[in-house]
Amino acid sequence: MAETDPLAGFAADDDVPIQYMARTRAYYQAIGYDVPYRWAHHTGSPFAPLARPLARSRVALITTAAPYDPAKGDQGPGAAYNGGAKFYQVYDGDTSRDHDLRISHIAYDRTHTTATDSGTWFPLPQLRRLANEGRLVLAPRFFGAPTNRSHRVTIETDAPEILARCKADGVDAAVLVPNCPVCHQTVSLVARHLEAAGISTVVIGCAKDIVEHAAVPRFLFSDFPLGNSAGKPHDETSQAFTLDLALRLLESAPAAQTTVQSPLRWSDDHRWKRDYNNVANLSAEDLARRRADFDAEKQRARGLRDGVA
Repeated sequence: MAETDPLAGFAADDDVPIQYMARTRAYYQAIGYDVPYRWAHHTGSPFAPLARPLARSRVALITTAAPYDPAKGDQGPGAAYNGGAKFYQVYDGDTSRDHDLRISHIAYDRTHTTATDSGTWFPLPQLRRLANEGRLVLAPRFFGAPTNRSHRVTIETDAPEILARCKADGVDAAVLVPNCPVCHQTVSLVARHLEAAGISTVVIGCAKDIVEHAAVPRFLFSDFPLGNSAGKPHDETSQAFTLDLALRLLESAPAAQTTVQSPLRWSDDHRWKRDYNNVANLSAEDLARRRADFDAEKQRARGLRDGVA
């Protein structure tokens, strides 16, 4: 049950959005990385209002999920972090078809969600439904944005490539769905780039501090574990509500840096917020094992990246 103050009826003091930047910084320092990562930070954002009503706007989906490749090891529900499943170049896919996209290559919350329902991170079926109902025009392709820790590569390579493909498809607006902490930064930088070029955007995510630090035009925040930006797993009502709220924000935001928080709660028990990469809950042995695992996956990913560079 949720913890409350028995006298005032208040929620617990730590039942607030997770501070992912601070927690991630502390975690990597604890496992031996001494140089803190610098998160992208802006104090203003470009803003492009929808040029036409949403029903006549061509909307693209941008994801950080990876196409499933059986040759790349375990990518199934609950799989351990799999650096070998990463992708390093923008890709696209036909929105008229179903796709098997997975998130084992990134640091989503593996304790409180099992990644058994791709509807929580890849809302293409919901977008197709809305297109069939006349709510919007679905772009012919969706786009995969590489989860890149390098701001420069995202800004100078990946974002311009996604913009070029959006322009080729006549895209008016984009829905961007991240998963891990760095994913949230990646799509925020892409959203800024698209918006500066006149394409309206809305980011749907769970890491409020990272997205607002980067400063995006429109942000729908769901206070859910990472990996569930598009709604609760196996809950189509939640997923439909989340996307509808994002589209309403896309239509109605009065200015840049407009954040709307979804009223949905993950659980009445907020204690899931204490677990993600929380060094206070990890022993010295846990930290040493995680460092070894991370180094191994990092080396594996580097080999793959160098192979496609």
